[in-house]
Amino acid sequence: MPQSVRYQRLIQYFLQGLLILGPVSITIYFIYEIFDKIDNILRPAINIPGIGFVIIIGFIITIGYLSSFFVMGRILSVMDKLLERTPGIKLFYSFVRDFFEAFAGNKKKFTNSVLANVDDTDVWRVGFITQEDMSGFGMENYVAVYLPMAYSVAGNVYIVPKERVKPITNISATQSMKFAVSGGVTETGSESPGDELSA
Repeated sequence: MPQSVRYQRLIQYFLQGLLILGPVSITIYFIYEIFDKIDNILRPAINIPGIGFVIIIGFIITIGYLSSFFVMGRILSVMDKLLERTPGIKLFYSFVRDFFEAFAGNKKKFTNSVLANVDDTDVWRVGFITQEDMSGFGMENYVAVYLPMAYSVAGNVYIVPKERVKPITNISATQSMKFAVSGGVTETGSESPGDELSA
């Protein structure tokens, strides 16, 4: 076998190895970092690998469970209003709260996936309607569309005329988000269009 062919095969095997090990290694490292950072909260008092993660997850679930009761719900509501009115804190708190509510809870925003034409050309981008009434900005018949960026948690908000927005009806909001964030490489066509984007 010619040396050049062997070299090409080595390169091919190397790239195939990267394709297999890359996503797995990054995912494992990411999970390990989360576990380690959470466990550091309890060290050196408790030095059991993973116990910090389990305790914090359990605490979050407990708070979510207790919030379903009326009394606890009222307490959380009072705390929410207090933080909203505290100078210097209210801006940051309201931003973080709205961000989390956009992905989960009763106020989920990223459930109305659309194709948006923001350049007035025949180029369409995958996005999500976050506000259907922009009259507060003095713009009737306009909507606010959030366009996520590929391989990033960032994105941009555009205010565009309603006629330049097409609803995505063939795939779910979850698939639309995966497609946009993955740079268009994620396959579509397995979930029903009615599925909402999960947190």
